Amino acid sequence: MVVDWALTAVFAALVLPCVLRLVRLDYARLGHGVRHGDLAELLLVVAMLAMVSPVGGPIPAAGWQAVLALTTGWFAVAWWRGRSCCAHHALSAAAMFYMVTAMPHAGMDHGPWLTMSTMDSRLALPLIAVVAAGYFVVDAAWSGVLVVRGAAIAGSGSGQASRAVCRAAMGAGMGYLLLASAL
Repeated sequence: MVVDWALTAVFAALVLPCVLRLVRLDYARLGHGVRHGDLAELLLVVAMLAMVSPVGGPIPAAGWQAVLALTTGWFAVAWWRGRSCCAHHALSAAAMFYMVTAMPHAGMDHGPWLTMSTMDSRLALPLIAVVAAGYFVVDAAWSGVLVVRGAAIAGSGSGQASRAVCRAAMGAGMGYLLLASAL
């Protein structure tokens, strides 16, 4: 329960930088792809917050499945059309869709709400979770290295540092949730 509340606090704290980027940045200069990425990051942070919160989320699991499926599709098409920056968001949304869909729904202990903290059993097809966790752990480590080296801060005023910190925290959280629910 302590880990659940700690993760809830971390993901709740990530909402603020996501919202501030959306409010403050000049997206006409940065491009629409950056705005779409920032909006997706906010959506994924809120979904993670709902997943780890012991209280559950205000949106039923089926609602999250719909939103995450649409997000996966949007970024997968953008990735297919040549925007390599959309690959991470497509994979993130797909991994979250997998977590929501593969969590056991046999018992109604959690009701219709999206609450992974109450799960007593493992996700279906745990190999997918382990592979996805590997990707997110490596991505989190790489993003963390960029923050420490200062490469992400080089684009000051463009939100690069904030994006890198959020990406590192989200990657670590995704990796943890995927591994914890697969093993």
